[in-house]
Amino acid sequence: MSSTFFIPAVNIMGIDCLEEAMAAIAGYGLRKALIVTDAGLAKAGIAERIAEMLAMRDIDSAIFDGAKPNPSIANVEQGLALLQRERCDCVISLGGGSPHDCAKGIALCATNGGHIRDYEGVDQSAKPQLPLIAINTTAGTASEMTRFCIITDEARHVKMAIVDRNVTPLLSVNDPALMVGMPKGLTAATGMDALTHAIEAYVSTAATPITDACAIKAIELISANLRQAVADGSDLKARENMAYAQFLAGMAFNNASLGYVHAMAHQLGGFYDLPHGVCNAVLLPHVQRFNASVSAARLRDVAKAMGVEVGAMNAEQGSAAALAAIENLSRAIDIPAGLAVLGAKEADIPTLASNALKDACGLTNPRVASQGEIEAIFKAAF
Repeated sequence: MSSTFFIPAVNIMGIDCLEEAMAAIAGYGLRKALIVTDAGLAKAGIAERIAEMLAMRDIDSAIFDGAKPNPSIANVEQGLALLQRERCDCVISLGGGSPHDCAKGIALCATNGGHIRDYEGVDQSAKPQLPLIAINTTAGTASEMTRFCIITDEARHVKMAIVDRNVTPLLSVNDPALMVGMPKGLTAATGMDALTHAIEAYVSTAATPITDACAIKAIELISANLRQAVADGSDLKARENMAYAQFLAGMAFNNASLGYVHAMAHQLGGFYDLPHGVCNAVLLPHVQRFNASVSAARLRDVAKAMGVEVGAMNAEQGSAAALAAIENLSRAIDIPAGLAVLGAKEADIPTLASNALKDACGLTNPRVASQGEIEAIFKAAF
């Protein structure tokens, strides 16, 4: 069976690499950028700093700071309208997953026309998006380098999964110096998001030796560095290792795809506007417990990557150890214990489960679930 490996053409990484990235951006001959970011980064002056750095290289810009957590169709439409008014020829996303996803939606609609809903699913677009440069400020989503774009359809209360080669950024930038300001809660949530990416990719039915290598190394780095990154956000070494970890996890899931954790987490985000990384962290051990009957050997590898001595364990014992290691890490960084704490309602489970089974991310889960089984996983996570 053939496979295709998707990744941005250029990826610049490392402490204080932003200047190098700006030189690379200048080399593309772009004239005016729409900087897509969130209100927090705009208020902190980081978006204006990027605009000034672009101006020094004769690139004009306009700032759109309307990317909300769980960006919506309305956010995409507002940003697209500004891009068209300002006659921008490229998009620069600044932030974490929300600005990156919002920017992808804007850039895709700018060249393909229509409505962002038209591109829900896999490879529904006909043309490449506008040139997109993604400057990352968190260590978790890997949206700065993936072909995944998640947009909330508020009318349907669902998160649309757009998986499209044409939303892959042209250039990704990961400067850990931009990540030191992340608060503990965001560091924890995005770190667990990255762990979920790696584990779901590793047990995916579309896994390959390349994605396996990326996933296992990501799990090792996260297990070794996430606690310290949460405890001391100014620890640049831990930040840098988490930046590499989330990028490796992105390489893994961008090509092996994901599973039911993300398919289910998207529904929680769309229904209740909950933080994506936290939803993933809560659901992760419960979904892998369901998968263990077919993925025990792979989960044993996960346990080993998380520092468990598995030499004397069989596959079943190793998979149980992996679940325990995941739960221990979540507790250590103060991830909420269950969905009830987050405000989810058991009465909504049938709808959440039904929508999850329609999510493209579930197609590569190693074990196929029924509506009742997805409902049971949701209930276990309460």
